[in-house]
Amino acid sequence: MPKNLFNFFIVTEDGSFYPSLAGNIALLIIIGILFIAILALSGGNKKLSAKQLAFSAVAMTMAVITSIFTVYELPFGGSITLFRMFFICFIGYLYGSKVGIITGVAYGILDFILKPFAITLIQPLLDYPVAFGCLGLAGVFSKSKHGLVKGYILGVAGRYICHVLTGIIYFYEYAEGKNVVIYSLTYNASYIVPEAVLTIGILLIPTVKQAFGLVKEMALES
Repeated sequence: MPKNLFNFFIVTEDGSFYPSLAGNIALLIIIGILFIAILALSGGNKKLSAKQLAFSAVAMTMAVITSIFTVYELPFGGSITLFRMFFICFIGYLYGSKVGIITGVAYGILDFILKPFAITLIQPLLDYPVAFGCLGLAGVFSKSKHGLVKGYILGVAGRYICHVLTGIIYFYEYAEGKNVVIYSLTYNASYIVPEAVLTIGILLIPTVKQAFGLVKEMALES
């Protein structure tokens, strides 16, 4: 018989668990808090500049285009793409976390519209706007030495955590008797890590680093 764990998760006999009604409500509240934080970061009535909007639009377009050309697509969701995560992280690096998160959330909604996959009301929120919004956290290192690489790693880690959580909470049946936490960690790492490693390798090339430095100077020109 399934048992309830702290009234938030239902635990089955094989050790898997899924959110109860209270668990779904709690997750919805957490997501709501995240979106309130995003609104706060957006600066209230302060609007994005025309240049920020333009660069963000270009980044979203490039992310969509590169997502079409997948290197490898996993059977239960997730794919290795041609650097689509980088373009969202790059906006954070250019303009800071506020603009980066807004761009990531907008791209996540667009990605869901283009390739929707939902099994509950909450799961797509975590897998799309919240996960891709986390890529904007790259802006934390926007003024730091080697900030592009450090920011990219932080943004990708944020997205990875979101997908791991949805894997544990909503896709536990795919573990097929394996430890669901380890399964979700390894499954999501199998497509996020290769793309991240390849991207970081390219970003560490001196000429590439110099080129993006010039782009940042242009993006920040008044």
